[in-house]
Amino acid sequence: MKTTKYIALFTLALGLSATSCKDAKKETSQEEATATVEKIVPENLKWSERMMLSEIHRFPEATKLDFATRARWTYTPGLVLSACARVYEATQKQEYYDYIYDYADTLIDSTGTIDTYSLEKQNLDMIKSGDVLLFLYPITKEERFLKAMETLDSQLESQPTTSDGGYWHKKIYPYQMWLDGLYMAEPFHTKYANDYIQDEAKKEEIYNHVVLQFDLIQKHSRDEKSGLLYHGWDESKEQQWANKETGNSQHFWSRGMGWYGMAMVDVLDLLPENHQGREKIIKYLNQYAEAVTKVQDESGLWWQVLDQGDREGNYLEATGTAMFTYTFAKGARKGYLPEKYLEIANKAYNGLLENLVTVEENGVVNLNQCCAVAGLGGNPYRDGSFEYYIGEKIRANDPKGTGPFIMASLELNK
Repeated sequence: MKTTKYIALFTLALGLSATSCKDAKKETSQEEATATVEKIVPENLKWSERMMLSEIHRFPEATKLDFATRARWTYTPGLVLSACARVYEATQKQEYYDYIYDYADTLIDSTGTIDTYSLEKQNLDMIKSGDVLLFLYPITKEERFLKAMETLDSQLESQPTTSDGGYWHKKIYPYQMWLDGLYMAEPFHTKYANDYIQDEAKKEEIYNHVVLQFDLIQKHSRDEKSGLLYHGWDESKEQQWANKETGNSQHFWSRGMGWYGMAMVDVLDLLPENHQGREKIIKYLNQYAEAVTKVQDESGLWWQVLDQGDREGNYLEATGTAMFTYTFAKGARKGYLPEKYLEIANKAYNGLLENLVTVEENGVVNLNQCCAVAGLGGNPYRDGSFEYYIGEKIRANDPKGTGPFIMASLELNK
């Protein structure tokens, strides 16, 4: 009887030992598998490079940035490649330069014609990728890049305007100024005038027209009570989304305000020190920063609809937050804003890292909770309601977030 009992106990011990060995081997195997996952993006780099390399991994062809199925000239590649140019300038790594060059090389032919671009559409969004050419031409001296820039400049010379001189956002959106348009066109126009307009009177005319765009958006779109700016303004007041008295859209959209902030700090880099418009834009920027800070969430992030907090359906959104972070960090570094905004930028940046940034096993970095797109009017019609803004698609790694994240990382030396 005792023998049978010992045999049973011995068998049980053997079984437990075997199971334990199997489990140990399984754990070791899993650890080895994890250890051998190739790091596509090294984790010892700064976040600016880690995100840029992640974008290159996601979109090996720069022309396909923004999840495109075909090569196209549009503002989102221009945004990310502007960030890439700054990473290149900081690191001098050839792969970043090659990525930028590939975009222009693919879309601009030997005559300087831009594939998929239409001057007739008078679309301000299409100017943004001109920043890529402003970066490349001084290095390459390729005549086709200069000719393409001249085409974009000619669009701004012929762009339809409101009665007081504000650019229509697009020809298909008559009498409308959107916050987005300030970032799409004005940094390019200012730098192009700096570098390529020889006639001093003409150059001054361009500077004045650039400043006028900021003056008008302040005049028409700024809410005196909150200090925030409405996404769009319709001079005709005919759009369904437009207030019949003011012409403004209904809400303060995070990314719309983000575009505007980035426009101000970037244009201030380029306007001559003695131009009378600088002080006005610095004043606008300070008013803006005060208003935006008041609606910052305790997490450091900002809401999709800025002043609606945790109203049901609203969410903490990555692209606007990245843009505000960049604006405040750069504004403080350059002295356009008080130093306290550097702390606010760091709080926002840490909020992004803690809440909206994830890293895959292979090192690829993701920026989550990005509003994919938002606009006004069009077909199907976008009515600018709260329900509209919270109802648009939310996705990871939208270039309208990754680009500003890279630029914010550089400004904060992260």
